[in-house]
Amino acid sequence: MSPFSLLKKYNRFTTVSLSVLTAVLIGWLYFTPPGLLGKADAIGYAVCHQISERTFHMGDRPLPLCARCSGMYIGALTGILFQIRDGRRGGMPSKKIFVVLGLLTVMFAIDGVNSYIHLIPGFPGLYEPNNLLRLLTGTGVGIGMSLVLLPVIHQTLWLNWNPESNVSRWNKFVPILISALAAGGLLFTGNPLLLYPLGVLSAGTVLVILGSIYSIVWVMILKKENAFEKKVEVVPYFALGFSTAILQVFIIDMIRLGATGSWNGLNFF
Repeated sequence: MSPFSLLKKYNRFTTVSLSVLTAVLIGWLYFTPPGLLGKADAIGYAVCHQISERTFHMGDRPLPLCARCSGMYIGALTGILFQIRDGRRGGMPSKKIFVVLGLLTVMFAIDGVNSYIHLIPGFPGLYEPNNLLRLLTGTGVGIGMSLVLLPVIHQTLWLNWNPESNVSRWNKFVPILISALAAGGLLFTGNPLLLYPLGVLSAGTVLVILGSIYSIVWVMILKKENAFEKKVEVVPYFALGFSTAILQVFIIDMIRLGATGSWNGLNFF
C-alpha cells in the first residue's frame, strides 16, 4: 500500500471515529440536565450512589460525586497530572510503593463495607463511618488507579516507551499523596469557589479514566499495540474510547432514570 493510500485510510478512520464521538456526545448532552454542574451530576449519576448524607455540599447543593468517589477521582487526577510531566514512562511503581497502595486498597474495602453495613437497619458495623474516612480511603485508591493506568497506556500505545517508572521512589510518591490529600481537604471548606471546580473536575476525571481504558481496549481489538510514535496517531482510537465511555454513562443514566424517575441521588435515610 502506498504512503498516500495509508494517509487516506488513516484520515477516513479519524473522520469516522470523531464523527461517532460527536454524535454520542451531542446525544448525551441533549438528554442530560442543563448546565456544567448538571452534566457533572449526570456523569456521577452513572457511577455513584450520590447519597446526600455521604456527599459534600455547596450550600444546599450536593456535589456530583459522594465523598468516597470525590476522593477517588481527585486522587486519580492528581496522580495523572504528576505523571504526564515525565513523558512516556511505562514502568510500574516500586514494590514498596505497591505495598502501600495495597494497604490503601484494603482500607478502602474495609471502610466501604462498613459504610454499606450501616445502610442495613440493626447492623452496627465496625465503627461509625464519616465523610473524612470516605474521602481519605477514596483518595488512596484513586492515586493507585493513576499509577497503574498511565504505565499501561504507555506500554500499550508507543513503539518506543521508556521502561523507567514515574514513581519508583518515595520522593516521587509522597508529593502526589500530599497534593491529593490537600486537594481533597479543600472540600471541607464549603467554599463554592473551591467546591465548584473540584466537583466538575472530579466528575470529568471519571470520563478520563473510562475513556482511557476503553481507548486501550480499542487499540487491542484493532491489533495496534505498540504501533504509534506520534500523539496525533492515537487520536482516532481515543475518540472511539471516549465514545464508548460516554455511551456507557449515557446508557446507565437512562436505565437509572427509568428506574427511579429522578436525577437525584439515592435516599436511604
